[in-house]
Amino acid sequence: MPHQETHDVIVIGAGASGLTAATALHAAGRDVVVLEARDRVGGRLLSTPVEHSGRALDLGATWFWDGEERVRTLAVRSGIATFEQHLAGDTMLQETTGIRRLTGNLIDAPAHRFAAGAQSLAAALAAALPTGSLRLDTPVTAVHPTDQGGLDVLTPPGTLHAGHVVLAVPPALALERIDFHDALPADLARLARATPVWMGAAVKVVAHYPSAFWRQDGLAGAAFSRTGPLQEIHDMSGPGGEPAALFGFAHARTVRPGFEQAATAQLTRLFGPTAGSPVALHVQNWSTERWTAPSTVQRLADYSLFGDRLFQRPAFGGRLHWASTETATEYAGHIEGALAAGERAARTVLAAPAEASDTAPGVTAPNR
Repeated sequence: MPHQETHDVIVIGAGASGLTAATALHAAGRDVVVLEARDRVGGRLLSTPVEHSGRALDLGATWFWDGEERVRTLAVRSGIATFEQHLAGDTMLQETTGIRRLTGNLIDAPAHRFAAGAQSLAAALAAALPTGSLRLDTPVTAVHPTDQGGLDVLTPPGTLHAGHVVLAVPPALALERIDFHDALPADLARLARATPVWMGAAVKVVAHYPSAFWRQDGLAGAAFSRTGPLQEIHDMSGPGGEPAALFGFAHARTVRPGFEQAATAQLTRLFGPTAGSPVALHVQNWSTERWTAPSTVQRLADYSLFGDRLFQRPAFGGRLHWASTETATEYAGHIEGALAAGERAARTVLAAPAEASDTAPGVTAPNR
């Protein structure tokens, strides 16, 4: 039989925003459960470890910048080492007429990286949660208000009840994957369906090499191309050039049979024959990630919808809260935006009047 249990807050999504909201709510004494559809935490923070190095290559979010204090503070508090993005060297330009070398790095700006990969931020947040409060492999199929108050959250193992729910997934994904029983206001539902998923239509290609050979040639590892498949390329090497890697972005519509070979051939044309023999080539197509991208992801392009005022207002009588980087009013699309959105959702829950926080009558809350 499906079981029902009750919590103060249920957070849907264990990416940076969801885990930020959950840790803040837990610190304030709320009983919180985080439901994550994947078998891992991090969402679009995804890092693949490099064997025997203690370091990782990012297949998702990579950088943070000066002024993004939430990320910096979290890294320092969690003991996560950061380093500066490599900038020195020239840029390669690929046009239909050929390839040119341009003086200086014309693409990259000063930025910071995580030595153990950006996913280490999510792992640190998750580690601070109580045992049993994070449930992986638990997709949410429906959320709807109850007659007694609060919200029911349906999952394959059963139904959970909460006074508040934090939606920490891209809005368009939430509208496609979760049944809200047509109870969302029409303007909010239209907005959510139309909001782009940051990097949702992107493909990230990471080529891992034995050494950062391009640096010896005075190149920054930076390139941009008008022919593709990779549109822009950056140095993704770790501190001191170890592990050595280049990465590039492509649009999901360019992925077809032979894509990996085409990407490797492009790197070879830009950086020389050594680029044709990576130790490993990682291709992360975010448009095919079912827990990141809705089926409409390649058609969503109005980024002015990020941080819309409707996302700042809880729905379902003040009980349903939006928290993903797309809903942030500052740094939307960045890790910083995800942390800001998670903090805002937690503050809104904590500020809710008591009648919007009570559990349903007749349902006994678990011991805390």
